[in-house]
Amino acid sequence: MKKNKTGLVTLICITIALIITLLKEFNIVAVADEVMIAARWGLAVVLVAYALTKRNLTTWILVAMLLGVFVGVDFPNVAAALHPLSKGFIKLVKTIVGPILFGTLVYGIAGHSDLKQVGRMAWKSMLYFFCATSCAIFIGLAVINITHAGVGVDIKKMPQQELPTVKVVDTELEALPDNVHGIYKFAHFFYELFPENVVKSMYENKVLQIVVFSVLFGIGLAMVEEKKRKPLVDFAESLSEVMFKFTNLIMYFAPIGVGAAMAYTVGHLGVDILKNLFMLLGSLYIALIVFVLLVFVPIMLFLKIPIKKFIQAVKEPVSIAFATTSSDAALPKAISNMEKFGVPRKIVSFVIPTGYSFNLDGTSLYLSLASIFVAQAAGMDLSIGQQLAIAFTLMITSKGVAAVPRASLIVLIATAEQFGLPVFIIAAILGIDELMDMARTSVNVIGNCLATVVVAKWEGEFDESASKNFIAD
Repeated sequence: MKKNKTGLVTLICITIALIITLLKEFNIVAVADEVMIAARWGLAVVLVAYALTKRNLTTWILVAMLLGVFVGVDFPNVAAALHPLSKGFIKLVKTIVGPILFGTLVYGIAGHSDLKQVGRMAWKSMLYFFCATSCAIFIGLAVINITHAGVGVDIKKMPQQELPTVKVVDTELEALPDNVHGIYKFAHFFYELFPENVVKSMYENKVLQIVVFSVLFGIGLAMVEEKKRKPLVDFAESLSEVMFKFTNLIMYFAPIGVGAAMAYTVGHLGVDILKNLFMLLGSLYIALIVFVLLVFVPIMLFLKIPIKKFIQAVKEPVSIAFATTSSDAALPKAISNMEKFGVPRKIVSFVIPTGYSFNLDGTSLYLSLASIFVAQAAGMDLSIGQQLAIAFTLMITSKGVAAVPRASLIVLIATAEQFGLPVFIIAAILGIDELMDMARTSVNVIGNCLATVVVAKWEGEFDESASKNFIAD
């Protein structure tokens, strides 16, 4: 009863604070800055009290995100000074990625010695990834063509920032004639899949290279006789179990890291920037919501996945991804929660890491939407064929960007140059890219979590009772 009352009081306070904020932002009522500050920090006290009664990590993460917004608005310099805490949290999480992928994949493959299943999981995953990202691209194109967010934009009023470097010049590519550049890039993509040193790959956080090494190592181990295989299989199982416990320890730091990340975002961007590029930002969020409703929800209904329980399973990794704008930060918790949700470890540990390079639903949608926005802002009238060519080029070139915050912007710049789109407009998008990155990274994580359930159902190994009885930590 006490928790219910606290929740009701919290909801009332949030509603009041939201109403006051809207009245001020839309100039309906003149509200003094002192009143706004008092409302924000009064709400902060209520939120902390609510989190103390809930004693739930997800609640603390969400409360920390809101507190981060308040700090960013009222104390931007303090918010900037807190940035090392968010970077420290991401660094801490990245120490888990390599070992947890190696341990779970090797044990999943060699522990069961079913090499045919590895092949089945691979082609089933790729088929699902292709269908999902294609839907995302078409929805992104549809929404931007309906909203025309870039039409009539005054580019001079958009925030100007320095663009990141697109790429290092590849001298081998430069030496080849233009007609074989496509072949070289295709071959180079496969070259990048294989690690020259797995320790280096772990250090550089190249997820796909770790996956390739772990899969090959697991296959090799599965082909060894039982007596020699067992010690390494036991080691891989122990390693994965230890890393899951290590993940649980690190997650206690998540509210601090997430709150600091949100404070830094609001503090260095400010809230006024939203007004300049509101149509683009709004179009992206609308497109992502439409994608979730038209693609993810029907898949869950068709496969009879309990939607409420699935939301409970993904809300913590998604909230971490949203605040940190990095899928890597959410990976350990996503693997852990989907295993608890009823997906076998061998499927989770294969599908999610692979999806981080091939199943970027949110990123694919954003890139197709943003590229057409650039063309609209520049006054370029692209045909449907040109738009599709750009979109599918982006789908291929975007592989592997999920782990790196705002790396998709570099992909967008390179593609814009290839199709003759004005790059200087992308410099304006950079101003709110972090806010868009939050949403698209969250959808990437949701998509990869759902992919594990789809493949598990397809393989006939999904634990229905575990999903129905799932309880978040």
